[in-house]
Amino acid sequence: MAAKTGPSEQGRRMLRLENLTKTYRTGDKALKDVTLAVPAGQVLALIGPSGAGKSTLIRCINRLVEPTGGAALLDGVNLTALGSRALRRERRRMGMIFQEYALVERLSVMENVLSGRLGYVGFWRSFLRRFPQSDVDEAYRLLDRVGLLHMADKRADELSGGQRQRVGICRALIQNPALLLVDEPTASLDPKTSRQIMRLIVELCRERNLAAIINIHDVALAQMFVERVIGLEMGAIVFDGPPEALTADVLTQIYGEEDWEATIAKVEDEDEEDDLGVPA
Repeated sequence: MAAKTGPSEQGRRMLRLENLTKTYRTGDKALKDVTLAVPAGQVLALIGPSGAGKSTLIRCINRLVEPTGGAALLDGVNLTALGSRALRRERRRMGMIFQEYALVERLSVMENVLSGRLGYVGFWRSFLRRFPQSDVDEAYRLLDRVGLLHMADKRADELSGGQRQRVGICRALIQNPALLLVDEPTASLDPKTSRQIMRLIVELCRERNLAAIINIHDVALAQMFVERVIGLEMGAIVFDGPPEALTADVLTQIYGEEDWEATIAKVEDEDEEDDLGVPA
């Protein structure tokens, strides 16, 4: 039986995971009874070593990977119990940003952004790429917001990595989602562009009161930009708290022995640079 949101949560947009589990046929558990709540407007980072279950967790929420136990509820709707047609409808409310951008290279920037509306228009309109003017107007507004308005007619294969990721962000946001799922958005980017992309995602979520879960390997980036960090280790939550609570001992628990003091010092130095107005 699906869990229901309590009285204090009624009327609040929220994602809730209740004992979410993923077990493969080999018997290996990728997720172990993951329970957490993400309210509207909160940007959360998932950190942990490779194989900890970060990508699996994101994909179990929108059921690109089928969980084997527990529940994922978005605004009280149990996503894990939906049939295929209802799931397609709910997926419109979950924007996804991919590590490798997942753009159609031969299409223009504008066409790639508008592909985020395919779940809202009929088959023939989408096949013929005839989108409502309101969708086109919103695509232009989003491209302007991320600094790509002048590239609307360029092909996706003409863009840099950072520009492609910005197109992916626009494509996710044009869905008007209630939840943003972000899988390694900076893995293929240089350090400066990585900071710009993380800053942009966080700013857009604040502007739209949008909940977001970001799977990220770079601990320093997570500490610099998000308000809450979840540490996964072997599929289980071993840390849930603010970024400033990621001490050397906590990072050792998540990742193992390393000179974590150097990572913490790096974050503090870069935060001080931003405070002094040094460009990111």
